[in-house]
Amino acid sequence: MSVPPPPEPIAGARLLFSLDPATSHLNHGSFGAVPIVAQRAQQRLRDEMESDPLRYFVQGLADRIAHTRRHLAGFLGADPDGTALTPNATTGVAVVLQSLGLREGDEVLTTDHGYGAVTLSVQRECRRSGVTHRVLRVPLAATDEEILQVVRSGLRPGRTRLLLVDQVTSATARLFPVAAIVGIAREQGVPVLVDAAHAPGMLAASVQSIGADFWVGNLHKWGYAPRGTAVLVVSPAWRERIEPLVVSWEQESGFPGRLEWQGTADYTAWLSAPAGLYTLRNLGVDRVRAHNAALAAYGQRVVGDALAVPPAELLDPGGPTVAMRIVPLPAGLATTLDAARALQARIFERLATQVAVMTFGGRGLLRLCGQVYNSPDEYERLAVRLPTLLAQR
Repeated sequence: MSVPPPPEPIAGARLLFSLDPATSHLNHGSFGAVPIVAQRAQQRLRDEMESDPLRYFVQGLADRIAHTRRHLAGFLGADPDGTALTPNATTGVAVVLQSLGLREGDEVLTTDHGYGAVTLSVQRECRRSGVTHRVLRVPLAATDEEILQVVRSGLRPGRTRLLLVDQVTSATARLFPVAAIVGIAREQGVPVLVDAAHAPGMLAASVQSIGADFWVGNLHKWGYAPRGTAVLVVSPAWRERIEPLVVSWEQESGFPGRLEWQGTADYTAWLSAPAGLYTLRNLGVDRVRAHNAALAAYGQRVVGDALAVPPAELLDPGGPTVAMRIVPLPAGLATTLDAARALQARIFERLATQVAVMTFGGRGLLRLCGQVYNSPDEYERLAVRLPTLLAQR
């Protein structure tokens, strides 16, 4: 099967970032990349803070945070009054878990596609509360209807206190039908938390259209914000029950202030997030989304062909909108988390290429991302050199 042509590059986009040109950065999904304009906006805010810390923190900072919150909520299609800024999606998940009032006899339901740190957070809260953590097994090649059937069969009304699902999975780059999942869970009276760490900036679906009880998403990945910028969106019925992980002077102000204010935290990432969105909008949001998804698909095919992966195994579980793709690795490679991390480090050291190496169901997966600063030849070079590296076990 022939490889489809790559998308046309977006002229000048590479120059908007300060990435090391000696490395191919094909793993935007892990930590993102901050445009220079957002870096400079954050540095100006830090300079302002250090020029007079007392004035910076006590004169208008809360209003500036609220203004940023409204700006980001508008971009995401979320209710500003139900949106709180938070350092990352994992923090938002932890906030929800400890606010639910879980107790012995309850259960939290997740899938086996969940993010590792989120799974650890669920396990810790379950140990603390005497709660059961149950995992739904979703085959890698499952269709949307098959996913919905797994969820429908797995819910236990009256016992399942939370269903936690990913909008775009980290390890498997799978787009889950979260709006339909929310609908099924609502029929059974089960609250849903959507881990949308990769959604902001990548996907067009608005938060309100999904209708989840809780939704968390990072702006510092595909939304070009400085790292440490995420939001937790909470439906009206739950807002007054949300408690911060650490109590601050804003505790009595309610949601979202009690969650956002953490004293001497560095809020400059949040305040400069609109500069990242400015870059995205200037490039053209729809244009960037289409380019990135098409480039990731191209990279998947080029590398997959080089590794002799059958076309049927080059899954497209995210559809044409997801800017991450997976390539199954040869059997026996990266079958554990430690082995995956070691291989990822070796690919960087030997090939000057940053990728993500994952493991799922005992199978190693290479995850490739597409971003405006990438070019087709980066995937082509990886395709030429990777087979030899993998053969040197």
